[in-house]
Amino acid sequence: MSCQPEKMTKGKPIKYAAARGEKLPELVSFDIDGTLEFGDPRGSITMDMVRKVQAMGIWVGSCSDRPVSYQQQLWDRQNMSVDFTVLKNRLDDVKAEFQASSFLHIGDTDMDEYFAGQAGFQFLLVDSLPFLNWTEQLSL
Repeated sequence: MSCQPEKMTKGKPIKYAAARGEKLPELVSFDIDGTLEFGDPRGSITMDMVRKVQAMGIWVGSCSDRPVSYQQQLWDRQNMSVDFTVLKNRLDDVKAEFQASSFLHIGDTDMDEYFAGQAGFQFLLVDSLPFLNWTEQLSL
């Protein structure tokens, strides 16, 4: 699996949260190029936005065409630790490993939308009108 092993084990106890009546966390996956400010081309999602979402207790990570090791380097350059980094066609692995109350992928291409749909994620186009309020769609 392409997810960071130390982060994947973090999710294991959460799988039993629902049985204990606890609320499951939410999960947001970001495409990189055309979506995040450090992508090429640059996207409109800033690191401040991502940090805000993380501070809300939401799992965040990236799902991109870029190799996993390169994705991890990009996050490291931002001084950010994320919960997962996967190739775009492996988004379903994230859903299989993390139990969350909602799964959202934000990207800028038809391929992002396709793989999000295949994995059972909601999809938001980064420059669409609903995107402007994407943090409001989180239930926290």
